[in-house]
Amino acid sequence: MVVLRKVGKYEVGRTIGEGTFAKVKFAQNTETGESVAMKILDRATIKKHKMADQIKREISIMKLVRHPHVVRLHEVLADRKKIFIILEFITGGELFDKIVKNGKLSENDSRRYFQQLIDGVDYCHSKGVYHRDLKPENLLLDSQGYLKISDFGLSALRVEGVKLLQTTCGTPNYVAPEVLSHKGYDGAIADIWSCGVILYVLLAGYLPFDEVDLSTLYCKIKNVEFSCPSWFSIGAKTLISRILDPIPDTRIRIEDIRNDDWFKKNYVPVRYVEKEDVNLDDVYAVFGDPEEQQACEVSGNDEEGPLVLNAFDLIILSQGLNLSAFFERREDNVEHQTRFLSKIPAKVLLSSIDVVAQSMGSKTHIHNYKMRVEGVSSDRSSHISVILEIFEVAPSIFLVDIQRAAGDIAEYLKFIKIFCGKLEDIIWRAPVEKTRSRMFRISKHQTSV
Repeated sequence: MVVLRKVGKYEVGRTIGEGTFAKVKFAQNTETGESVAMKILDRATIKKHKMADQIKREISIMKLVRHPHVVRLHEVLADRKKIFIILEFITGGELFDKIVKNGKLSENDSRRYFQQLIDGVDYCHSKGVYHRDLKPENLLLDSQGYLKISDFGLSALRVEGVKLLQTTCGTPNYVAPEVLSHKGYDGAIADIWSCGVILYVLLAGYLPFDEVDLSTLYCKIKNVEFSCPSWFSIGAKTLISRILDPIPDTRIRIEDIRNDDWFKKNYVPVRYVEKEDVNLDDVYAVFGDPEEQQACEVSGNDEEGPLVLNAFDLIILSQGLNLSAFFERREDNVEHQTRFLSKIPAKVLLSSIDVVAQSMGSKTHIHNYKMRVEGVSSDRSSHISVILEIFEVAPSIFLVDIQRAAGDIAEYLKFIKIFCGKLEDIIWRAPVEKTRSRMFRISKHQTSV
């Protein structure tokens, strides 16, 4: 006899999915008989991996975007040890699986899914939500074959006064070129690019940009090096070329996509009227009220730590993906910039560097984990200025990045050689090849960075 567990009004059944941080079970609302998916997260694991803010943001966003083409989040429950996220139960699987099984889809089917995708994405944008990881793996199909956008783990909310997003994230093959530039990007316009890649995949059965080597892949994305197969219709080719425009300012917008002749064929706009107010009381009950968190921050209980670099940041920082500069300190690597790793705590690391800089007669100016060092040349005839910043690249591993801000290059090289020599005890070296393979093993179907 199978004994079913009950969580609130939900009767919990079999496991239907399992990931690194969560388990998903089939459940049924005992009051309505509705089938749901229950995502179960362990509080201790969330705390250990410092994921509370990310999960809270994802949950809040999913409650905000209630649309027929977005997976619906019903409510959030919790006990002392677990958090239970109650989601719409989707039975049709991923759109990605349909493409793998069938290869390219027909033009009519591709257009229908693309129309539903645009409807859902446009609604998200109207709520100030930018998904930032649109791909077939994150598009689910319900029992009627309707598309549902899921996985808002990397999404961002529009902030008043902030026009451009800075975080480089997404899945490499679907990411817009401006996201890779590290100069800021418009989340809505970047999402449109990803929709264009998805449309290409639906029609072709394969990716427009696909290289094993990330450096080559990014070059192809930035230069828009792709070609459409012979079976693409002229209308589809034209629309894709307008979406995969490397210049964000001239890239087609959603209102123009909707007016495109190819897109409009058999288009039935989704009719949806919001009938309920979004209530985040259950989210606050689990994660705390944002006003209380803000009060803690003002009181100084949560001091800001070093900026955490993701894999995209490291790739963009590296020179042509030659990572030796991260793990070796050689003079031929040090012209205007040098880097080293350390395993001592960030605060101790910052203090140690400050002491060494002052022992060399330099003045230091510190803000958070950024330091400006003002020194003099060896003959004391000119000034040297360097900017130093500490980043977290992995738990308990920190990257110290030093750049020349002012002064003669030759004198900077002399200064940095002495400076790093005095820091020898805090520098940690890892085997180059081993570390390279561990940190940059990214395949086209890997989980987003």
